[in-house]
Amino acid sequence: MNLTTIDYTFIFIFFSITLGIGIWVSKKSKQSASEYFLSGRNMPWWLLGVSMVATTFSTDTPNLITDIVRTNGVSGNWVWWAFLLTGMLTVFIYAKLWRKSQSTTDLEFYELRYGGKPAKFLRGFRSLYLGIFFNVLAMAGVTLAAIKIGEVMLGLTPIQTIGIASIVTVIFSAIGGFKGVVYTDFLLFFVAMIGAIGAAFVAVNHPEVDGLENLLTHPNVVDKLSILPDFNNKELLISIFIIPLAVQWWSAWYPGAEPGGGGYIAQRMLASKDENHAIGATFFFNILHYALRPWPWIIVALASLVVFPDLASIKEAFPNVSDDKLGHDLAYPAMLTFLPSGLAGVVLTSLVAAYMSTISTHLNWGASYIVNDFYKQNINPNANEKTLVNVGKLATVVLMIFSAILALLFTNALEIFKFILMFGAGTGLIFLLRWFWWRINAWSEISAMIASGIFSLIFYFNAEYLFGTEGVFESYWQFPLVVLFTTIVWLLVTLLTKPEDDEVLINFYKRIQPKKAGWLYVLAKAKEHNISLEEEKETVNLGNGLLAAFTGCILVFSSLFATGNWIYGNYTIAMVLTGIAFVTVYILLGLWKRIKVNFL
Repeated sequence: MNLTTIDYTFIFIFFSITLGIGIWVSKKSKQSASEYFLSGRNMPWWLLGVSMVATTFSTDTPNLITDIVRTNGVSGNWVWWAFLLTGMLTVFIYAKLWRKSQSTTDLEFYELRYGGKPAKFLRGFRSLYLGIFFNVLAMAGVTLAAIKIGEVMLGLTPIQTIGIASIVTVIFSAIGGFKGVVYTDFLLFFVAMIGAIGAAFVAVNHPEVDGLENLLTHPNVVDKLSILPDFNNKELLISIFIIPLAVQWWSAWYPGAEPGGGGYIAQRMLASKDENHAIGATFFFNILHYALRPWPWIIVALASLVVFPDLASIKEAFPNVSDDKLGHDLAYPAMLTFLPSGLAGVVLTSLVAAYMSTISTHLNWGASYIVNDFYKQNINPNANEKTLVNVGKLATVVLMIFSAILALLFTNALEIFKFILMFGAGTGLIFLLRWFWWRINAWSEISAMIASGIFSLIFYFNAEYLFGTEGVFESYWQFPLVVLFTTIVWLLVTLLTKPEDDEVLINFYKRIQPKKAGWLYVLAKAKEHNISLEEEKETVNLGNGLLAAFTGCILVFSSLFATGNWIYGNYTIAMVLTGIAFVTVYILLGLWKRIKVNFL
């Protein structure tokens, strides 16, 4: 792929603007750790919502979706579409709870909800477990995608790609802090969307594809188009549809889709102006993330089946690609090599934007864990604000180095996605219930985390022996079994260990005011101590919240599938689904008034 002067100009202008924003906000960001990691808790819903979706708009996402579509068809996307369910619960139930906690990070929540040495250990351990281990895994997946794009589109070696991609991102992330990340995310989102749509337009008009109508009737594509899986294919139905909708969405921890909110999603909720802006941000994110973005990537993936029907054809077209990086996810950057001059620069800039947005968020989020939840709590409790910010900058650089090294060892984005998903299996239910059930304690989370890791590794290294399959993730029984065993372990530990102290539980209820049904024991204890908990001021209306979450899911899914059917030319179905989307909007407006949401 030959880039022209205009292509390089687009990239240079983008880098200049990004660094300029970082420098502009750096003076205020370095004033305190709160400014550096949360921007003073004064962000509006629309800016945070765009930032959330820009962060998940990473370079590995189109590669991942391309891999899914080429392997299991469009319906294979249910493995991540199912996360909309927990996303909408976060919007209408958990967003207010998070914002009311007034935590700096979601891990600070542990010493609000739990007490004593177990809470301190849990907070410190998870700061490293999530901030380093899982965070570096996620960033390695994004960097792996950048490596593949660099190899196919620019002919760069993996080391060259990592060096170029990392240096600007690290400098920008280190000096700009959270505010720099969020401000540039707003720009990055629109650049990335323009690039994705432009790539889809060129892919459909490729000479071998010859238009949308021919694409949808091509023999390589017709059996990949269905939005719902083949109900006659039992294994595929269970693995990509039933398990994600029945088990995965509530049971697994995954960055950006944590049950009940967490990670960088919680970071943005905690940075919002108030509870209503936290709701607005997460709702806007779910609309953009699920209903708006997927189809341009899906179209490119379908077109790639015509141009590059198998891995051999990709290898033939790009013989310099290393064998350990060859996979179906490579088809997306392969299709981008057909972009004309000018548009190639825009699309490449959009991929750089997607990379920078995701990596900068992960760097700032991971550094916030290391600084607030480990360094300040366990190493230097008396550190001043300048020291905390400097440690955050150092952590940013170190995290980038670790993720770059790990990216050189990985081969496939889907493999990383499944590994992270499996390793967090069984822990999700705790994150949903800990706000509403007083009996959950620090040992519940510690035992779940350990059990999930142990059972995942057992199944990972013994899959062929246990299930009679050759591939690590080929058996659809692995995930639900890890969930089952992990859930049994943490429930037994919860019931067999001592509850949290009355003082801890009373203070938590006093600040959060969750649904009192699961806290009757605490309310009774408060009365014994003559403590008023203002029982009438519950933070969430659980009934209306659940109804709003269900309605929100209908809105997003109907919008997503209406778009697909408009593209497919199924106009009657498309019109019905579009009508359902409009009706659910009307219903949601009424529900918002009931739960007293006003973020406009």
